[in-house]
Amino acid sequence: MPTEREVRIHLAAAYRLAALQGWDDTIYTHLSAVVPGEPGCYLINRFGQLFEEVCASSLVKVDVRGEVVDGSGAAVNPSGFAIHGAVHAARPDAACVIHLHSPWSVALAALPQGLLPTSQWAMRLHGRLGRHRYEGLAVDTDEQARMVGALGSLDGLLLEHHGPLVVGRSVAEAWQLMVILEKAAQAQLRAMAAAANIRGVSDELAALTQRQWVGEGSVRDGDVEWPAWLRRAERLSPGFRT
Repeated sequence: MPTEREVRIHLAAAYRLAALQGWDDTIYTHLSAVVPGEPGCYLINRFGQLFEEVCASSLVKVDVRGEVVDGSGAAVNPSGFAIHGAVHAARPDAACVIHLHSPWSVALAALPQGLLPTSQWAMRLHGRLGRHRYEGLAVDTDEQARMVGALGSLDGLLLEHHGPLVVGRSVAEAWQLMVILEKAAQAQLRAMAAAANIRGVSDELAALTQRQWVGEGSVRDGDVEWPAWLRRAERLSPGFRT
């Protein structure tokens, strides 16, 4: 089990990487991670910080009811509780939850057909990506049950007209799934812009590719890639470890 310090560093790095990818939305959206050994508690960004400013020590510890429990009295965005608190409460396996307003996935979330098996990236998420209809700003607690019901045991959701949400058993896994989703969305939307009819593969082939990608589960998405992502964060956005 990782230590809280290690989780803080990895989550802060993911915030910095999201900024480098252009996936931030000024001070909005969130990445969260469960605090090891403290059931019901997770780390989230301090409201008002840019992603490029987040560091390990600035992350705020909250519980799934939305209460700050680290004594800092820090401000946090209520929508972070409505989304992240609900998912963490419903999915004990979700060590990390990422919800962004990343451009390509936001555009994809407006399409009725959602993600199609038109790229190998998309096939990793075949049958693993749900949908949740738009209900306004995500601050209504009544919406939580519907959202987590749509998520179920899947890897993520397209929040219609809003953006993507992915979960992972580690920060590394959630981050890599977000990378895959955004690449798949970009590939599909570019293909749709270039041609009226685009070719996907059969559901059977997409399902086979998904099983091949996941394998036996001994190596998770992000396990191999995350050290390289950390090096990028160190090189291009140093200071996140403080």
